[in-house]
Amino acid sequence: MAKLSNQPVYQLKITLRNARPPIWRRVQVPSDITLAKLHKIIQLAMGWYDCHLHEFEVGGQTYGQPMPEYDLDLLNEQRIRLNQFVTKEKFKFVYVYDMGDGWDHEILVEKILPPDPETRYPVCIKGKRACPPEDCGGVWGYADFLEIIRDPKHPEHDEMLEWVGGQFDSELFDLEEANYQLKRVR
Repeated sequence: MAKLSNQPVYQLKITLRNARPPIWRRVQVPSDITLAKLHKIIQLAMGWYDCHLHEFEVGGQTYGQPMPEYDLDLLNEQRIRLNQFVTKEKFKFVYVYDMGDGWDHEILVEKILPPDPETRYPVCIKGKRACPPEDCGGVWGYADFLEIIRDPKHPEHDEMLEWVGGQFDSELFDLEEANYQLKRVR
C-alpha cells in the first residue's frame, strides 16, 4: 500500500485527439506527482509500450526527458509537479507520444478531489476503446489499419492481423488490466 498523502487528487480525462470514435481513459492521480510519473501513468492506462519519445505541452512550454544530443527545447519533466501549474478544474494540457506517429492526447482536469484513504493512487476509473497498435501511423494510419482488418478480402488483411498478433478488438478496454498495470507506478 502506498503511503497516504493528504494532497488533493486530480481526476484526469486523457483523450486521444482526432480518434473517431473517441479513445480515452479517466484516471485519478495525486496532485503532487511529477510529469515524468504522469507519463508512466498515461503509458500504462492507455496501453502504450513506452518505446518512443514524448513531451508535455503546458501553457506554451514543453516538458520531457532532456536529451541534449537532439537539441530539443524541453524543460525537465522530473522537476515539475502537476500542482505547480494546475490551478483549477477544467484545466487542459497536451501529451504527445511518438513524434513520428504523432499520438496527441488532450488531458483535462475534470475534478479536484480529496484523497480517499481506501484508494491506492493512481487508479483508472473508466475508459473507452482499445489503444491503437504502436507504429501504425498515427490516427489516420490506425483508421486504415481498422479498415484493413475488418475486410477479410483486403490484400493486406492477413498480414495486418499477423502483425498485431492474430486479432484486434478496437472496442475492447480492460479496466482491470489497466489498474493491474498501474500498480507498477511508485
